[in-house]
Amino acid sequence: MATRLVQINMKARDDSALGGFWAEALGWGVSSEGPGVTNLEPEGFVYPDPVAVCLDLIASPEPKTVKNRVHVDLATTSAAHQAEVVTRLKDLGATPADVGQGDVPWTVMADPEGNEFCVLDWHDPIRDTGPIASVVVDCADPRVMARFWGKAMDWTLHKVTDHNGVLRSAEGVGPYLQFLRTPDVKTVWNRVHLDLRPYPGDDLETEAARLRTLGATAIDLGQSDVPWTVLADPEGNEFCLLAPG
Repeated sequence: MATRLVQINMKARDDSALGGFWAEALGWGVSSEGPGVTNLEPEGFVYPDPVAVCLDLIASPEPKTVKNRVHVDLATTSAAHQAEVVTRLKDLGATPADVGQGDVPWTVMADPEGNEFCVLDWHDPIRDTGPIASVVVDCADPRVMARFWGKAMDWTLHKVTDHNGVLRSAEGVGPYLQFLRTPDVKTVWNRVHLDLRPYPGDDLETEAARLRTLGATAIDLGQSDVPWTVLADPEGNEFCLLAPG
């Protein structure tokens, strides 16, 4: 049994407006499975496929109060492309952001609702990922996180050090998943989190139990009667285990 990362779940005050920003930023199509939900995926994409990690924006009245512990890094291919992407995103409503990054070759920005993201330095060796180069999770111990997530999913572990841990789909496509050591302490529930999905034919409860044996914990965010299971990884980052499919 195993799971795979299928989407990023982002809370939004206005899911439609924020979805419009990210659709333009990524060049993806927009749909909705119901009120208060905006779904983004590449044009022609057949879900789920590791070639892309989709983005679901979910309406939430609770305001953003702290730096997100999960963000995306956008890929660029040249110095000119990096500058072009930054300019285009500013025109769409993004703003420069200071998260204490200092003098770095990438550009830190925030979307119209303040969600941080990075436009990577084009010298970064990440290639052929699509517009999202990596999904980054802040953490205290990358080795612990890489160990848990490497066993939780069928993704391949590419690197693990005291500074970061990096995984990617076993098929070698789509974005990377990076666990990055930061000094920040988790204080509130994550407005941006990961959604995993077991494979067809697997059992949701059995898979949830397996994840708990690896170090996940069941948590209650007031989700009531829903067809998914809410868990937290060993550092308390919430994630959802969706129905197999």
